[in-house]
Amino acid sequence: MPFGRRRNRIDRSLRERGVPPEPQHREREVAPTSGPWDVADAPDDGVTRIDLGAIRLPALPGTDLRVELNPQQKVVGATMRAGDSLLQVSAFAAPRAGGIWEGVREDLAKSASGQGGSLREVEGPFGPELAGTIVTTPPPQPGQATPPQPVRRAARFLGVDGPRWFLRGLITGPAAESPEAAAVLESAFRGIVVVRGSEPMPVREQLPLTLPPQAAEQLARQQEAAARPAAPPPGTAPAG
Repeated sequence: MPFGRRRNRIDRSLRERGVPPEPQHREREVAPTSGPWDVADAPDDGVTRIDLGAIRLPALPGTDLRVELNPQQKVVGATMRAGDSLLQVSAFAAPRAGGIWEGVREDLAKSASGQGGSLREVEGPFGPELAGTIVTTPPPQPGQATPPQPVRRAARFLGVDGPRWFLRGLITGPAAESPEAAAVLESAFRGIVVVRGSEPMPVREQLPLTLPPQAAEQLARQQEAAARPAAPPPGTAPAG
């Protein structure tokens, strides 16, 4: 108790002299980075980036971008391809006071082990990462008689804690085992700009993604055309 009263007297003295008290909860300090970037620190490097809302992905030579849509036509994922290798990226909300990559690594390793895979922690170009194998089941193909069988794949999970956000990357294919094959996708991951936004969000909730404007306009035109009734064949009289 004596310490508490002394602390109160110090705070009151500082206020009387116009000195604001120290904040009780400081925002986590983020170390300087060479990428990925927060939008507030995005470099003026002349790189063209594809705007997906919360994530801006660099358009690098030799890479292609594919976005995944849910049944409501909302973007739920983004994947970059370089040759036979893939980089899937997602951004999530994180707390002000600490990063979440350490806990996410533990969860990913446990999940992979439970499904028959194996991931170990190693040091990578972005700090600690997970490397090993994961087991996935490919989606069924049209006309496929038997359900697809689980497949074991080499994989690397990258993670970066930013200011109130966490960026995760999953590399599969030859780039998961070959540093030479990984160079392009690692460069793409390093060049990502994350747009967290100011709205409060639950920790680990995925930041919203959107289609680029041109792609969104094209999708809207396709949906509008699909909603229009089909024109009757030439020479056909309308019913009734």
